[in-house]
Amino acid sequence: MIVVRWLVGGLGVLFALATLGSAIRTVVVPRGEQVLITRTVFIFLRWIFQSVAGRMRSWQAHDRVKARMAPMGLMLLPAVWAAAIITSFAMVFWALGHGSIGAAWALSGSSLTTLGFRTASSGPHLVAAITEGLIGLGLVGLMISFLPTIYAAFSRRELSVAKLHLRASESSGYASPRALLTRIHDVDGLDQMPQLWSEWEDWFVDVEESHSSFPMLVFFRSPVAERSWITGAGLALDTAALCVSTLELPRAPRAELMIRTGALALRRIAGYFGFEYDCDPSPTDPISIERAEYDEVYRALRDAGLPVRDDPDAAWLDFAGWRVNYDQPLLQLAAFVDAPPALWSSDRSVFYRRPTVIRRRR
Repeated sequence: MIVVRWLVGGLGVLFALATLGSAIRTVVVPRGEQVLITRTVFIFLRWIFQSVAGRMRSWQAHDRVKARMAPMGLMLLPAVWAAAIITSFAMVFWALGHGSIGAAWALSGSSLTTLGFRTASSGPHLVAAITEGLIGLGLVGLMISFLPTIYAAFSRRELSVAKLHLRASESSGYASPRALLTRIHDVDGLDQMPQLWSEWEDWFVDVEESHSSFPMLVFFRSPVAERSWITGAGLALDTAALCVSTLELPRAPRAELMIRTGALALRRIAGYFGFEYDCDPSPTDPISIERAEYDEVYRALRDAGLPVRDDPDAAWLDFAGWRVNYDQPLLQLAAFVDAPPALWSSDRSVFYRRPTVIRRRR
């Protein structure tokens, strides 16, 4: 019996250390790490919310359901950590001889919450109770500092997404690169584009850092159902790709740098979630956009008075050569977060089902 108690106590200590390590790696460590407890919580919630959202008849209702998943995950994580710590220390208290399993659970719950409805008397029990109480206070402190960090990053992300979406929105309510370029040409003039590229280069740097350090941000949906951080990224990248490939303008190094920054950011986020992609694609590799779709945008830009290149074939090859750098991770993430309909991003549903485009590491 003594051997069994010590074995249970040892397992309790290991379980407590693993849980505490999970909380620290999720909240404190400034880089994305695969944490079993955090990953399990979000996989479980994603399965539940996808099942419920799949029953919704309208996209708006579907989006409302999915919008609750990430916040609920944040609220569930500390509850899971607390339950795991209580279970761990209950095993320790029982191993130290504190009565029955029920009494050990009661003392563990009292120690973590510091409510004091159960007290420890002997030395080892008292040390364990104080240790658990400090862990409980630490978890509370972590969450108090964690939530403002998450929502500050979310607010920064959504500010630029909202501005871009409003500039690029069409009468249908959705945004497109064609509408964005046309509106900028009519209102500000295309010479104002470098400011946009600079803003979105900073945006991609910030999103890559925040969404790989705190991966749950990927699942936070925009306040408006028609907007999404990933379709906003696709909108910015496609607009820049059209600008440097299709418009007859002086070379735009800011746009080229933004495309590179955005492509690398999306790759790193996609890589965290286990998606595979070509790290060094060839400019001639196939992309998800058909030539006919590009030609339609080319003609619309030309008819709107924008200075398009005289050779549409060369413009198409240049556009495809830029798009191939971010095509796969963009579509993978758009499918993963169930992004709203958007031109050339989440509307590529046929490509989501192709194993050559979206693959998960095993």
